[in-house]
Amino acid sequence: MSDRSYQPTVVGLRAFVAIARKRHFGSAAAELGVSQPSLSQALSMLEEGLSVKLVERNTRKVLLTPEGEALLEKAIAALNSVDEFTSAASGVRDPFAQTLRLGLIPTVAPYVLPMVLSGLSREFPEMSLRVTEDQTNRLLRSLAEGTLDVAVMALPVQTQGMAEIPMYREDFVLALPSGHPLAGSTNIEPADLADMPLLLLDEGHCLRDQALEVCQLAGVRPDLGHTRAASLATAVQCVEGGLGVTLIPGTAVTAETASGGLATATFAEPVPGRRIGLVYRAISAREDAYRRLAELLTQLVSAVHPVTADIAYRQRPRISSARADSAR
Repeated sequence: MSDRSYQPTVVGLRAFVAIARKRHFGSAAAELGVSQPSLSQALSMLEEGLSVKLVERNTRKVLLTPEGEALLEKAIAALNSVDEFTSAASGVRDPFAQTLRLGLIPTVAPYVLPMVLSGLSREFPEMSLRVTEDQTNRLLRSLAEGTLDVAVMALPVQTQGMAEIPMYREDFVLALPSGHPLAGSTNIEPADLADMPLLLLDEGHCLRDQALEVCQLAGVRPDLGHTRAASLATAVQCVEGGLGVTLIPGTAVTAETASGGLATATFAEPVPGRRIGLVYRAISAREDAYRRLAELLTQLVSAVHPVTADIAYRQRPRISSARADSAR
């Protein structure tokens, strides 16, 4: 029977959530920056105080008990509240003189990180930056769990509890093998994709869904190639090898065409594209700071790449409809 006077510690809750997420004590300890014995001790103290077994482990795997599964979401919510309390308390200080945990999707990160990292370093020399590259759904999960502060991804996210600040729009460009008859064209139509084998990224990449949406809006059923890639760089290499064509964002063109083996063609108006923005937890106390960050990121990217800045970052961020309804 649990001691009703017991109050779980933040350390114990973080240990439990990290173990539940990683399902591995070593990986969880590395994520939290503690030793494995310290992690085990923190979990044991939490279980002892609650008189509840949360985790089962043997030499091969780590499992959550039914009680652990039932309490995990509440532990995550408690830690999010602690993090938001800390953020609110630190609001009187410069939020960019601390650690910022930034996530980016894989079809953005390689092409904007060079200018983003150098620009943030110049603008906020006291800030410690931690960068995570991952697919949209996993970034959103990390935001919800409090292991990321903000993430750069394609909009809209339409996820309850998240707010988004649009930053810029970029066009899609058709990537073709060198020597393709359409290489260099400037007025192709999305309907033209019906006659070409279209290479897509794996499930989970938002660029895959966006490419299929372009075809759907054009009323065509694309000839999907049998090759699927885990990264945009791999898809481009397959295009160079003559396996098909693919859509790439405007920010990727310079890097992906540098080898000389890739040709491109641009679409006629209205040009298909995507909006990129900054996403964060809607309950965050750092809305003003994140608007400032979104504006800076937009300036850094637009100074190098052909993107169109979205003035919406000067306005109030968009919050998911479920969150907005609850705020009324």
